[in-house]
Amino acid sequence: MGVSTNMVTYLVGPLHLSNARSANIVTNFMGTLNLLAFLGGFVADAKLGRYRTIAASATVATTGLALLAASTAVPGMRPPPCAPADGGGCAAASGRQMALLFLALYTIAVGAGGLKANVSGLGTDQFDGRDPREGRAEVFFFSRFYFLVSLGSLFAATVLVYVQDNVGRAWGYGISAVVMAAATAVFVAGTRRYRCRRPRGSPLTVIGRVLWAAWRNRKLPCPADASELRGFSRAKVPHTDRLRFLDKAAIVDADLTSAHPAVAAGPTLTEVEEVKMVVKLLPIWSTCILFWTVYSQMNTFTVEQASRMNRRVGGGGFVVPAGSMAVFLYLAILLFTSLNERLLVPLARRVTGRREGLASLQRVGAGLVLSTIAMVAAALVEKKRRDASGGAAISAFWLVPQLFLVGASEAFGYVGQLEFFIREAPERMKSMSTGLFLTTLSMGFYLSSALVAAVGAATGGAWVRDNLDDGRLDLFYWMLAGLGVFNFVGFLCFASRHEYKREAPAAPVTATAITRARAVELTNQPEEDAVMVAMAVNMIDV
Repeated sequence: MGVSTNMVTYLVGPLHLSNARSANIVTNFMGTLNLLAFLGGFVADAKLGRYRTIAASATVATTGLALLAASTAVPGMRPPPCAPADGGGCAAASGRQMALLFLALYTIAVGAGGLKANVSGLGTDQFDGRDPREGRAEVFFFSRFYFLVSLGSLFAATVLVYVQDNVGRAWGYGISAVVMAAATAVFVAGTRRYRCRRPRGSPLTVIGRVLWAAWRNRKLPCPADASELRGFSRAKVPHTDRLRFLDKAAIVDADLTSAHPAVAAGPTLTEVEEVKMVVKLLPIWSTCILFWTVYSQMNTFTVEQASRMNRRVGGGGFVVPAGSMAVFLYLAILLFTSLNERLLVPLARRVTGRREGLASLQRVGAGLVLSTIAMVAAALVEKKRRDASGGAAISAFWLVPQLFLVGASEAFGYVGQLEFFIREAPERMKSMSTGLFLTTLSMGFYLSSALVAAVGAATGGAWVRDNLDDGRLDLFYWMLAGLGVFNFVGFLCFASRHEYKREAPAAPVTATAITRARAVELTNQPEEDAVMVAMAVNMIDV
C-alpha cells in the first residue's frame, strides 16, 4: 500500500505523465499483482506449500521495494524539471527512465501476489474447526486479519505518504523495503509454531482430469443412484445434485474400462465434488469485479481530485498530502471491522442463529451496495468541486464521504469475499481459491483501465482530461454508479441460488479423532497409514 497509495502523484509530478496514463499504470500494476496471486496460490497448493511460498514471496517483494527506492533516488531516472518560462515545457519520462520503475513495480507484484494468496490461508490452517474452542476463535479470524492489514494501510497513507512528499520518494520506498525485510524475519522466526499442511498436488490437474473425463463420458447416462459412482464409499465430500453433468466423470463403465485400462483410475466422486465447488464460485466471482473497479478510483482519480483542492488544516500552514486523504478510507475499515466483532456479529447472531452472524454472501452484498452509494457521493462532490472557482475554494475534506463509504464497503466486501472463497473451496485448493478471489481485484483494476480508455475514445477525451477542471469526471463516476446497480441485481440472482458447502457426516468428535485427523493432514498419507503417527501424537498430548 505504500507504493500504490501515492504512486499516481509521482507519475503526474516528477515524471510528467498524463492523468489517464498515470492512472492506468497504477491500476495495471495492482491488477497484475492480484492476478499473480492466482499463480502464487497454485504454486503453494501444487508444490511448495503455503509456508515456503510466503517466505520466498516476501524475499522477492523486499527486493522489488529496494529496486523502487533506487529508481527514485537516481537523478538520471527522472526527466528534467518543467521549464515553461523559457518555452521548454515539460518533457515526460523516457522509455529508459521508465524501465527501472517498471522492473521494480513488477518485481513487487510477483512477491506480493504470492503473499496475498497464502497468508490468510496459512492463518486459517492454525485453527481446527473440529475443536469447539478453536472453531469459535476462527469466526473472528478474517476480521482481525483485515484489521491488521488496514493498520498497515493506515501507516502507508499517513507516515509513508508524508515522507514521500516532504522528505523524498527514495526515503519513503526505502522505509517500505526495510519494514518488509523485518516482517520477513519475524515470519521466519515463528516457523516452529506453525501448523503447515503439505501440498497435495496440482489442483489444476484435478480440475483438468474431471472436465476431460466428463467430456469423454458425455454420451453416457448419469446413474440414478450416486452410489454407483467411482469412489462413493470413500468420498470425503457429500454428493450434490447440482452440475450433474460433472458426475459423468466418475462413471464406471465396464466396456470403456476393458478397452482403456487407464480409465479405471479416473476421477473419484470426491474429486468431482471438489471441482463442482470451484465451478459454483465463478458466478459470485464475476459480480465482485466491479467492486474493485470502484475501489481503484480511490488510488487514482480521488488522489488527483485532492491535489486540486484546499488541503490546509484549520488556519495553520500544515497541508495534508493528497495521498493521505486515504486515511479516512482506512479509518472506516478499522471502525467497521472493530464493530463487526464487538457489535455486528453478536447482534446478527441473535437474528440469524448463525455462529458467524452474517453469512459471507450477505457481507459481500452489503459491500456492493455501499460501493455504489460511494460513487453517487463521488459524482456529487466532483460536480461541486468543478463548479467552485478553479477548484481551489472547496475543501478536500468534501472527499471524506466517498472515502468513508468505500472503506465501509471494503470492511464488509473484502472480508466477505475472502471468507467465501476460502470456506467454500475444497481443502486441497484453499490457496488457489484465495488466488481466484484476488483475481477479482486484478480484473477490477484492469476493468478500470479499460473503462478509462473506452470512455476517452467514446467522448474524445471530454470526460477524463489532464486538467480535471476541463473534464467531466463526475459523469464517469455516475457511469460506475449505474454499472453498480446492474451488477448488484446480478449478484442477488446468483447469491439466492448458491448452496453453501456441506460437510460430510462425521463420527462424534473426540480428542483422539482430532489428533488422528491432524496426523493424516500433516503427513499427507492415507488414513490407515497414519495410525502410527496419530498414536505417537496422542502419547505426546497425554
